[in-house]
Amino acid sequence: MAMDLDLKRVHRQLSTRRIGRDLRYYPTIGSTMDVARALAEAGEAEGVTVVADEQTAGRGRLGRTWVAPPGVNLYVSILVQPTPATMKRLGMVAPLAVAEAVVAVGGPAVTFKWPNDVRAGGRKLSGILIESGFAGNVPAYAVVGIGLNVNLDARRYPEIAEIATSIAQECGRTVSREDTLAALLTAFERYYDCPDGAAVRAAWRAQLETLGQEVDVTFGGRTEHGLAEDVDDDGALILRRTDGTRVVLPAGEVTLRRPS
Repeated sequence: MAMDLDLKRVHRQLSTRRIGRDLRYYPTIGSTMDVARALAEAGEAEGVTVVADEQTAGRGRLGRTWVAPPGVNLYVSILVQPTPATMKRLGMVAPLAVAEAVVAVGGPAVTFKWPNDVRAGGRKLSGILIESGFAGNVPAYAVVGIGLNVNLDARRYPEIAEIATSIAQECGRTVSREDTLAALLTAFERYYDCPDGAAVRAAWRAQLETLGQEVDVTFGGRTEHGLAEDVDDDGALILRRTDGTRVVLPAGEVTLRRPS
């Protein structure tokens, strides 16, 4: 039987000043994103973190639902109040934090599929969703949602068996969700607070499996084809089309092109 999170164990291992110090835990919730966003609108302080054992209405990028069985994974939403420059880096900070947490608990090295999926062995390990609120043209807050497969056995779910994995599935043993959460929040704060944006980008770029691949990118109702050549300072994908021209895509859904 799945066990509730031991919050005392999480707090003992946290080495953060803000992120996760106020931890709002729910055994079952509709969506951690919705709760965190409501907290943001109510004026809660930066660092408040919502975590759940089970989501009944979890969502990911492009409105997709997230398979969320109880008590095996981590469903986390972190409230931050970023500067405009830091806001642009959140899509780099979150996957880097996931990558570090996975390794910290004995999991495998991972790669990133642009823009912000985390993968192991060619399968999805974690999904990230970022939603923001603005005061005029200035970011007032952002909510960073992270769904991380910790002890999920994806092979039990035919709809995701070929495309998803978990830390436990990759390393062959059950993993502490408390240890994983503490490592995730600690790494998140360090990358979030890093004053060297170029270093954060370089670390994220180094793990991007998308670069150098021929891809299709669907964005804004159209599909672009070409070589994923690089990313710019804000994390947008620089795609070289087959005619040699380049296009910069701030977001999109990437599909690897198969040789014909």
